Amino acid sequence: MSAFRNGRALAAVAALSLAAMVGAAGPASAAAGGSGKERNEKRQQFMDGISVPVVSTPNIRFVGNFPETAAISGVHAKSAPYFYVSSTDSISVFDTSDPVHPRLTGTLPNLVFENEAMNYGEQRIDGVINRFVLVGVDAVEFAPSDPSHVATGNEVMVVDVTDPADPRIRSRAKTTTNTHTVSCIAESDCRYAYTAGRNGKVSIVDLSDLDAPREIGVFSSPAGAPNAVFTSGAGHKWNFDNAGYGVHTGSGGSAIFDVSDPTNPRLAASTDEHGVTGPWNDFIHHNADRPNAAAFRSGVAPSVKNGNVLLVTEEDYENTDCVTAGSFQTWQVDQLGGTAGTVRPLDRINPVDLGEGVAAPHMAFCSAHWFDYHQSGIVAQGYYEGGLRLIDVRDATDIKEYGYVASGLSEVWDAYWVPQRNTNGVATANKTNIVYTVDAVRGLDVYTVDLPGTTSTPLLGSVGWDGGTPGGVVIAGALLVGLTGLAAARRRRLALSPGA
Repeated sequence: MSAFRNGRALAAVAALSLAAMVGAAGPASAAAGGSGKERNEKRQQFMDGISVPVVSTPNIRFVGNFPETAAISGVHAKSAPYFYVSSTDSISVFDTSDPVHPRLTGTLPNLVFENEAMNYGEQRIDGVINRFVLVGVDAVEFAPSDPSHVATGNEVMVVDVTDPADPRIRSRAKTTTNTHTVSCIAESDCRYAYTAGRNGKVSIVDLSDLDAPREIGVFSSPAGAPNAVFTSGAGHKWNFDNAGYGVHTGSGGSAIFDVSDPTNPRLAASTDEHGVTGPWNDFIHHNADRPNAAAFRSGVAPSVKNGNVLLVTEEDYENTDCVTAGSFQTWQVDQLGGTAGTVRPLDRINPVDLGEGVAAPHMAFCSAHWFDYHQSGIVAQGYYEGGLRLIDVRDATDIKEYGYVASGLSEVWDAYWVPQRNTNGVATANKTNIVYTVDAVRGLDVYTVDLPGTTSTPLLGSVGWDGGTPGGVVIAGALLVGLTGLAAARRRRLALSPGA
């Protein structure tokens, strides 16, 4: 326990250092200082036990809360039951052997902005599985364990998490393109990764030697093309499927690449003209997934079961109107033969809207954000102050809200279904009915969900809330969001700066 306390103390020192460096970074970053203060006050209110209204649909059960870290992103391990959480001041390791009661095992004090999509990889070296997470340095990074190094962007950091009690920085690599996110192409044998990129360019990072990663090439992606907001173009995230393809999302929409040769990716398809204009892209295509990709056949009806539907988050966090802020979308993939402009929109939804679940007056920060697909056809997605939303995509042409949880003191960045694991602890292709949410105010929350075709899930823990009210409910809210002030200022600067 003392080791954890020491880790949290070092993390606090790191956070103070981050505030100082951000303040010195220039007017665009310094302008966000007030928002950061509000967000910290909001978390302190939660930690102090302030009572706030919470509403949810009956098909979601709250199990427990683990507030150890103000969470930004997370990722499950493949070969063992662990969940890794990144915040602005640390990287934490949770043992999920009992998935409804995750247990903190180790912490690496590490200040970083922003690492909003920490990604996982592993390699077998000399017969031993080496597990690691990739941390994208977007603006600044500093770790007390490596005081001589201060990163200021365009850098990927390899954090070794093989020992769950002692996560450590293993190596770093500079790149020539933006590292807002960095993603392994094959998590179970991660030898290569791609960066988010900028100005239409993406870096290929060679991870064959985990102690000496390096950029080995740069290629172009239409997903990083300019739009009305990002006038020089910005990539955002790579998501890879089980059929040798990767989807790149960004200001230019979404692009699918054949990555069977990771060093020579080839364009397979991309979104049509709707991918760069509203309402299908008012800001940026944020992340994507093509479930059942190996089942893809051309010329069949669009269905997630057929592998020809692309699920997309269109983020628009600067829009404070929850009715029109970023949406969740479905797109039809007609072919993968290399023709651009052939991925067509099907449907979109913004469930944080009056009449579609629940909305609250305080939800001025309620865009769609990270999501995770469940084999039942239900997507779990974070909507910042809009909470956790469940979306039914079984009919890709008519997507609907399936459930929700929303709170007055909450900022859900990500949602993750817990994977089913075999007797050796290795994740299978299927997910359980357990959802983790990564929340910048509450930390890590655990829920169970009644999924289609299943019986009611028993209540595994006391909610301790006023919620549970079904239907479209409006509740009073209080404080506005904070942490994204820096992100908003920085991304606005990038959008308007051709040389960024």
